Amino acid sequence: MRAFRNVGGEPFFVERAAGSRIWDVDGKEYIDYVGSWGPAILGHAPKVVVDAVRDAAARGLSFGIPNPFEVGLAELICHWMPSIEKVRMVNSGTEAAMSCVRLARGFTGRDKIIKFDGCYHGHADSLLVKAGSGALTHGRPDSAGIPKAFAELTISLPFNDVDLVRKALGENKNQIAAIILEPVPANAGLYFPKENFLSILREECSKHGALLIFDEVMTGFRVARGGAQEIYGIKPDLTVLGKVIGGGLPVGAFGGRAEIMDQLSPDGPVYQAGTLSGNPLAMAAGIAQLRELERVDGWELLERLGAQFERLAREAIAGAKIDITFHRTGSMFCLFFARGPIVGLADAKRSDLKMFAKFFRACLGRGVYFAPSQFETGFVSTAHMPDEILRTGEVVREVLVNL
Repeated sequence: MRAFRNVGGEPFFVERAAGSRIWDVDGKEYIDYVGSWGPAILGHAPKVVVDAVRDAAARGLSFGIPNPFEVGLAELICHWMPSIEKVRMVNSGTEAAMSCVRLARGFTGRDKIIKFDGCYHGHADSLLVKAGSGALTHGRPDSAGIPKAFAELTISLPFNDVDLVRKALGENKNQIAAIILEPVPANAGLYFPKENFLSILREECSKHGALLIFDEVMTGFRVARGGAQEIYGIKPDLTVLGKVIGGGLPVGAFGGRAEIMDQLSPDGPVYQAGTLSGNPLAMAAGIAQLRELERVDGWELLERLGAQFERLAREAIAGAKIDITFHRTGSMFCLFFARGPIVGLADAKRSDLKMFAKFFRACLGRGVYFAPSQFETGFVSTAHMPDEILRTGEVVREVLVNL
């Protein structure tokens, strides 16, 4: 995606970023709706986060020893997400998802997992099967280098199809360790669970002795203080986190029920380790960002800004001569260049990729930077001003009329 392979042209290189804006090395300024692919919920280089990182760095960049920052962030995560009783810090969302799957297998004594087409959980071997994000953007939802035996342990099903979930659980009785999913898929565009889909998954997992894993790397602490699980009222057994909790620094975390987490080393037999896990700079940045979100009632502000963006986008779409489906939840959004409804990967793949590429390049030329892929989600930050969103709406309207 960063190479612009599917939208054409040469990628630009960023020299600096502040608030809702980025500047490339040629001095061109853009309103940014990528936000480092999600972490920049307060915008780029927010003073409260920069100051926290600077203060932490003055005390040491890395210890490889437990430090108070990781305890502070862990307490915050457990308090805001009640399904998480214990949490382990890692360095990326990929590492967190991979560790969750290993933990689920160790806890249940089973080998197979169920995932959903288009849900992206990083590039671990077991999870890069019919994945989203970059793999989907390049038309290769799988990857070379993954042994067939690994892929055979992963069952990938269409999102929102409860009948196939029940069938897979029945045909693999006592073999499914976990069902892992993005509760709101945001790596194949952005679409939503049907009514009762998540609650049925919860019921089926409990019935069959499998764990329910929510990958909230995208949605965690962004769509709500308690993530998507707060919005939908579902309590997963394990949760994968990343992005927002690091304030822009490399970070990941996973957590859940204490009896499951207690199976991790050093207390249990499931091995997990990482030299830089719980890095003091990332932990300090995460604490500062989450506390600032709480202080300014960030989720109410993001909903207000997101609603403004949606209103303007829908007005622009209404005047277009092509089929476009707009989705939004809170500060996350996507414009599919396809007729709705879009409730799964097969629907998202109906999008006109050539038309999207034209849209992307035209917006970029007018100083508005959306993700360079139809299969990615856009993000509004608390740093976006209403007049910037108004300007974006004008650009989108102008571009769509001329496509």
